[in-house]
Order: sequence, then structure tokens, then C-alpha cells
Amino acid sequence: MNDAASSPHLRLEMLSQARLLSAARSMVGNFAQRLGFNEVECGQISLAVDEALCNIINHGYEKRDDGQIWLSVWGLEGEQPGIRVMIEDAARQVEPDQIKSRDLDDVRPGGLGVFIIHEIMDEVKYDKREQEGMRLTMVKRLSSDSRPTSSSNETRHEESSHSGKGGSDHA
Repeated sequence: MNDAASSPHLRLEMLSQARLLSAARSMVGNFAQRLGFNEVECGQISLAVDEALCNIINHGYEKRDDGQIWLSVWGLEGEQPGIRVMIEDAARQVEPDQIKSRDLDDVRPGGLGVFIIHEIMDEVKYDKREQEGMRLTMVKRLSSDSRPTSSSNETRHEESSHSGKGGSDHA
């Protein structure tokens, strides 16, 4: 089965509004955790998604808050398990080979999103969509180190042990 051709396991349609970024980060990070990525990797994958969405909002839609963004996520199975994230928009198109990080010697705030995305993800591909907008496809593979950290296991155990206790704030 071709994972790219199949329906995504998760799909989010959102407007180009910065206030919605946390929902997208949470959705992708939680799904990555379910796929077996450790806490650090989940944070990194969420960061890559956040940077990509910020670039669409700030550059593609030029900070307009009414642009459409579609976020699709697949869990990859087989010999190379991992996560595939595809982000599509209807913003202005640019030539994919023009999407580059600024020179790292140019020290100033901002402008490192593309660099961060390429550092975190194993595969990054920008395409023009047929009618309008762009498509970014990112893949992160599970490594042999991708195991939940002991602190995340302790947190889960702690949460479950507290869930059965009644407190004064419960009705």
C-alpha cells in the first residue's frame, strides 16, 4: 500500500491564524508519541510543523488571517516506520528551489524556520500545488533510540495513580 496515496490518519483544516498553532502542534506531537517517538522527538516534530505553519502564515499569506491551511498526517509502517506530515495551502506560489534558510552567519532574530525543518526531519520536499498554493511534505523515521523516556513513563504512571483519588474540587 502506498502511504502517500492513502487517506491520512489525521487531517486538520485551519485558518492562517497564529492562535491556532498550538492545536496543530498538540495534534501532531500526540500522534507522534502514539507512533513510538520519544518525548524529545515529539517536541522536535511539533517544532518543525510549527515553523512550517508560521512560514505559511507570515510569508505565503503575508499575515492575512483568512487563508486556508490543510494539515495531513500519516503513521508510516513497515521497514521504515515513522510519520509523514503534509501541509498544503492556497497562498502565493514560489519556486521550490527558492525556499532556503538564510545564512547562519547573519546573526539576527527570525529566518531560521527552513533550517530548523531540514535539521529535524529526515525528508523535506516543497512542491507547487496544481492550481494554487504550495505543498510541504516532511517525513521523520523512527530511530532505534525512539523510546519513551523514563520521565514520560513516570508522568503517565503518576497521572493514572492520581486519577482515582477524589479531591475537594470534584463534585
